[in-house]
Amino acid sequence: MIALIQRVTRASVTVEDEVTGKIGPGLLVLLGVEKEDDEQKANRLCERVLGYRIFSDADGKMNLNVQQAGGSVLVVSQFTLAADTERGMRPSFSGGAAPDRAQALYEYFVERCRQQAINTQ
Repeated sequence: MIALIQRVTRASVTVEDEVTGKIGPGLLVLLGVEKEDDEQKANRLCERVLGYRIFSDADGKMNLNVQQAGGSVLVVSQFTLAADTERGMRPSFSGGAAPDRAQALYEYFVERCRQQAINTQ
């Protein structure tokens, strides 16, 4: 499981002219699910992502995690993170999980974030 995280002041996802997710300050998480991923890996990644102290405290030091900073999390499925680009000019996505499995683990990851009392879209 691969997560690319970015601190944001706001973020949204639009699909076919409809906003499907929207947050204010917090984290944008692009989540790629690989073949060998399971709930245990999702739990560990969720713990890590939500625990990163990348928000400033009152002294301006990066000392707060997203929950302590009062932020939200927007999780976006991004299978391209599982690409193998080692050879040639055409990436291989064979390392990515099958769509049904990827969707289930994506939803599991989102639910784990919500269980930590964090607004998650």
